[in-house]
Amino acid sequence: MGFARNVGKGFFPLDEELEILPGVLTPQGHECLVRLSSWMPFAKAAEMLEDFMGIRVSRSMSQRYTEAAGAAYEQIQVEEVERIEKEMPVAEKGADKIQISADGAMVPLLHGVWAEVRTLVIGEVQPAVEKKGEKVVRTRDLSYFSRKVSVQEFQRLALVEMHRRGVEHAEEVAAIMDGADWEQGFTDYHCPRATRILDFPHAAEHVNGIGEFLHGEHTPESQAWLKERLHKLKHEGPDELLLEFRALQQRHPDSKAISGNLAYLEKRKQQMQYPRFQAQGWPIGSGIVESGNKLVLEARLKGAGMHWAERHVNPMLALRNIICSDRWKEEWPRIEARLRQQTRQRRTRLRQSRIAIPQTAPSRSSPNLDARFMQALATRIEQQNFPKKPKSSPWRNFKHGKALHQRSDLPKK
Repeated sequence: MGFARNVGKGFFPLDEELEILPGVLTPQGHECLVRLSSWMPFAKAAEMLEDFMGIRVSRSMSQRYTEAAGAAYEQIQVEEVERIEKEMPVAEKGADKIQISADGAMVPLLHGVWAEVRTLVIGEVQPAVEKKGEKVVRTRDLSYFSRKVSVQEFQRLALVEMHRRGVEHAEEVAAIMDGADWEQGFTDYHCPRATRILDFPHAAEHVNGIGEFLHGEHTPESQAWLKERLHKLKHEGPDELLLEFRALQQRHPDSKAISGNLAYLEKRKQQMQYPRFQAQGWPIGSGIVESGNKLVLEARLKGAGMHWAERHVNPMLALRNIICSDRWKEEWPRIEARLRQQTRQRRTRLRQSRIAIPQTAPSRSSPNLDARFMQALATRIEQQNFPKKPKSSPWRNFKHGKALHQRSDLPKK
């Protein structure tokens, strides 16, 4: 047997010609696995892939493929933001009447750590319809953008979705938020001209805080009191309500429940002009982002026993955004192209590293490894061409065709 060095792995030229994705799956199998893993746990996605397509993969493979695809799309969006900031292209025209809502939700990381994920939801406001004697406004064609980043980085990265939806060209925009300061800063950054509306359920929470101080928590009296005040706030506005609360504060100057909730409501008085907002055809609740937190985050990232490595959160959020926005078929070709590009780059780097010859001289303190290898190879060849005399062995004197033991007392013939 001859001796040859291990030359390592190589690349089949047909792989590049057919644009095979990295890994062992066909392009269709690759896409199906990532898409299933974006909807359900990795192990379940692997099971479903085998049931549907007869392709058996492991849970770890499902996770690797999905995280790689998510990271690729995350990078695509980062580069798109950089392009928009540099070139300042004109966005395509979107809907005439748009609602934007942003909020934060917590996601579990490894080692018992929780981190906040921020989500932006953009939707097209529909004409009001009458339901049970009241006008109801719905928002359709929702799209999502979520990231676990700082406030400043989130409002910067969200530019990619604001630009895609053409918010800058909308005739009317309403920012319906829960009143958090970072959300107001987000509105200032992207659309300062937007109509700002305080989410009605959040305003109700602060009104309820005052009622529970006066009549007790969860009592029939506090519930009746709250219902009356909220009806007035919704149909008459905040002016008379704030006057009533100021009078209550004077009668109870030491009550933090009254003073704290009153300060919150007074600061957002202009965002509580609900009769005017409804007359303009706006919704007065940010339910689209509340449900978005459940749809995008909780449905996939907050399952039983789930804990995420921090570096894997944003790739999964990137996939969740496009799949929950019904944009998978539109965006997956871009992910495929990026994965193929990454594969070509890795192959090019590997080829170059194999071709490159080290230029540095060998260290005096250590022998030349190439010389040692050649010497060992020459010795091996010499041993094969000129074998040594074999050692003596009792089996070499075996008496073929004769008995091993012969009686010496028998007469010779």
